[in-house]
Amino acid sequence: MEAWELDAREQIRGLVAAYNALGDRGRFDAVMALFAEDAVMDVGDGRSYEGLDQIRTIFTGTSDSILDRDGDSGGGGGPRFLQHHTTGLHITMGGRAEANGHSYFTVMTDRGVDHWGRYQDAYRPVDGHWRFASRRVRIDGTTPGGWADRRLNGPAT
Repeated sequence: MEAWELDAREQIRGLVAAYNALGDRGRFDAVMALFAEDAVMDVGDGRSYEGLDQIRTIFTGTSDSILDRDGDSGGGGGPRFLQHHTTGLHITMGGRAEANGHSYFTVMTDRGVDHWGRYQDAYRPVDGHWRFASRRVRIDGTTPGGWADRRLNGPAT
Protein backbone atom coordinates (compact mmCIF):
# COMPACT_ATOMS: atom_id res chain seq x y z
CA MET A 1 0.00 0.00 0.00
CA GLU A 2 1.34 3.41 -0.94
CA ALA A 3 1.67 6.34 1.45
CA TRP A 4 -1.14 8.35 -0.22
CA GLU A 5 -3.58 5.48 0.39
CA LEU A 6 -2.60 5.14 4.04
CA ASP A 7 -3.16 8.87 4.47
CA ALA A 8 -6.51 8.73 2.66
CA ARG A 9 -7.75 5.82 4.77
CA GLU A 10 -6.74 7.54 8.00
CA GLN A 11 -8.44 10.79 6.95
CA ILE A 12 -11.61 8.86 6.08
CA ARG A 13 -11.59 7.09 9.47
CA GLY A 14 -11.26 10.49 11.13
CA LEU A 15 -14.06 11.91 8.96
CA VAL A 16 -16.49 9.14 9.95
CA ALA A 17 -15.60 9.53 13.65
CA ALA A 18 -15.89 13.33 13.54
CA TYR A 19 -19.36 13.20 11.97
CA ASN A 20 -20.89 11.55 15.02
CA ALA A 21 -18.72 13.22 17.66
CA LEU A 22 -19.55 16.69 16.36
CA GLY A 23 -23.20 15.96 15.59
CA ASP A 24 -23.84 14.48 19.02
CA ARG A 25 -22.55 17.71 20.56
CA GLY A 26 -24.64 19.99 18.35
CA ARG A 27 -21.64 21.44 16.51
CA PHE A 28 -23.45 21.62 13.19
CA ASP A 29 -21.17 24.15 11.49
CA ALA A 30 -18.28 21.74 12.07
CA VAL A 31 -20.40 18.83 10.78
CA MET A 32 -21.19 20.77 7.60
CA ALA A 33 -17.44 21.27 7.02
CA LEU A 34 -17.16 17.47 6.68
CA PHE A 35 -19.24 17.50 3.48
CA ALA A 36 -18.39 18.55 -0.06
CA GLU A 37 -20.44 21.60 -1.13
CA ASP A 38 -22.52 19.47 -3.52
CA ALA A 39 -22.87 16.46 -1.23
CA VAL A 40 -26.07 14.45 -1.10
CA MET A 41 -27.56 12.81 1.98
CA ASP A 42 -30.32 10.21 2.18
CA VAL A 43 -31.72 9.42 5.62
CA GLY A 44 -34.48 7.08 4.45
CA ASP A 45 -37.35 9.55 4.70
CA GLY A 46 -38.13 9.43 0.97
CA ARG A 47 -36.22 12.61 0.27
CA SER A 48 -32.73 13.40 -1.03
CA TYR A 49 -30.98 16.30 0.70
CA GLU A 50 -28.70 18.04 -1.80
CA GLY A 51 -26.09 20.59 -0.80
CA LEU A 52 -25.05 21.92 2.57
CA ASP A 53 -28.15 24.03 3.25
CA GLN A 54 -30.51 21.09 2.81
CA ILE A 55 -28.25 18.68 4.72
CA ARG A 56 -28.08 21.12 7.65
CA THR A 57 -31.87 20.86 8.09
CA ILE A 58 -31.48 17.17 9.00
CA PHE A 59 -29.42 18.12 12.05
CA THR A 60 -31.30 21.23 13.14
CA GLY A 61 -34.61 19.35 12.96
CA THR A 62 -33.24 16.54 15.12
CA SER A 63 -31.75 18.89 17.71
CA ASP A 64 -35.21 20.30 18.45
CA SER A 65 -36.26 16.93 19.89
CA ILE A 66 -33.33 16.60 22.34
CA LEU A 67 -33.80 17.80 25.92
CA ASP A 68 -31.85 20.88 26.92
CA ARG A 69 -30.14 21.23 30.31
CA ASP A 70 -33.37 22.46 31.86
CA GLY A 71 -35.17 19.28 30.78
CA ASP A 72 -37.14 20.92 27.97
CA SER A 73 -37.31 19.85 24.34
CA GLY A 74 -39.04 21.15 21.28
CA GLY A 75 -40.30 17.64 20.50
CA GLY A 76 -41.40 16.73 24.02
CA GLY A 77 -40.03 13.83 25.99
CA GLY A 78 -36.76 13.53 24.10
CA PRO A 79 -33.54 12.07 25.49
CA ARG A 80 -30.97 14.19 27.31
CA PHE A 81 -28.23 13.17 24.85
CA LEU A 82 -27.40 11.02 21.85
CA GLN A 83 -24.18 9.04 21.47
CA HIS A 84 -23.52 7.44 18.09
CA HIS A 85 -21.06 4.53 18.18
CA THR A 86 -19.68 3.53 14.77
CA THR A 87 -18.07 0.16 14.07
CA GLY A 88 -16.89 -2.04 11.26
CA LEU A 89 -15.81 0.70 8.87
CA HIS A 90 -14.85 -0.91 5.58
CA ILE A 91 -13.19 1.43 3.07
CA THR A 92 -12.81 0.67 -0.63
CA MET A 93 -10.44 2.99 -2.46
CA GLY A 94 -11.30 3.91 -6.04
CA GLY A 95 -8.01 5.72 -6.58
CA ARG A 96 -6.65 9.01 -5.32
CA ALA A 97 -9.90 10.90 -5.90
CA GLU A 98 -12.69 8.62 -4.69
CA ALA A 99 -13.52 6.02 -2.08
CA ASN A 100 -16.55 4.28 -0.64
CA GLY A 101 -17.29 3.14 2.87
CA HIS A 102 -19.72 1.04 4.84
CA SER A 103 -20.12 1.02 8.62
CA TYR A 104 -22.59 0.19 11.34
CA PHE A 105 -23.87 2.46 14.09
CA THR A 106 -25.60 2.08 17.44
CA VAL A 107 -27.16 5.07 19.16
CA MET A 108 -27.26 5.31 22.95
CA THR A 109 -29.30 7.78 24.99
CA ASP A 110 -29.69 8.34 28.70
CA ARG A 111 -32.29 5.55 28.52
CA GLY A 112 -30.01 2.94 26.86
CA VAL A 113 -29.76 1.61 23.28
CA ASP A 114 -32.21 3.55 21.12
CA HIS A 115 -31.61 2.54 17.52
CA TRP A 116 -29.04 1.01 15.18
CA GLY A 117 -28.28 0.82 11.49
CA ARG A 118 -25.81 1.35 8.65
CA TYR A 119 -24.00 4.12 6.83
CA GLN A 120 -23.12 3.83 3.16
CA ASP A 121 -20.75 6.58 2.07
CA ALA A 122 -18.91 8.00 -0.88
CA TYR A 123 -15.87 10.18 -0.16
CA ARG A 124 -13.69 12.49 -2.21
CA PRO A 125 -10.87 14.90 -1.45
CA VAL A 126 -11.70 18.61 -1.35
CA ASP A 127 -8.76 20.99 -1.00
CA GLY A 128 -6.57 18.14 0.22
CA HIS A 129 -9.03 16.79 2.81
CA TRP A 130 -11.38 13.84 2.37
CA ARG A 131 -15.04 14.81 2.65
CA PHE A 132 -18.41 13.12 2.32
CA ALA A 133 -19.63 13.22 -1.27
CA SER A 134 -22.71 11.30 -0.18
CA ARG A 135 -24.05 9.56 2.89
CA ARG A 136 -26.91 7.09 3.06
CA VAL A 137 -28.28 6.33 6.53
CA ARG A 138 -30.46 3.29 7.14
CA ILE A 139 -31.99 2.42 10.49
CA ASP A 140 -32.21 -1.35 10.91
CA GLY A 141 -33.99 -1.37 14.27
CA THR A 142 -35.31 0.68 17.15
CA THR A 143 -36.10 0.08 20.78
CA PRO A 144 -39.91 0.02 21.09
CA GLY A 145 -41.12 3.31 22.57
CA GLY A 146 -37.65 4.87 22.28
CA TRP A 147 -36.81 8.27 20.82
CA ALA A 148 -36.17 7.07 17.23
CA ASP A 149 -39.15 4.70 17.35
CA ARG A 150 -41.46 7.59 18.28
CA ARG A 151 -39.93 9.85 15.59
CA LEU A 152 -40.28 7.17 12.91
CA ASN A 153 -43.59 5.60 13.91
CA GLY A 154 -45.33 8.26 15.97
CA PRO A 155 -46.63 7.85 19.50
CA ALA A 156 -48.03 4.50 20.56
CA THR A 157 -51.83 4.37 20.53
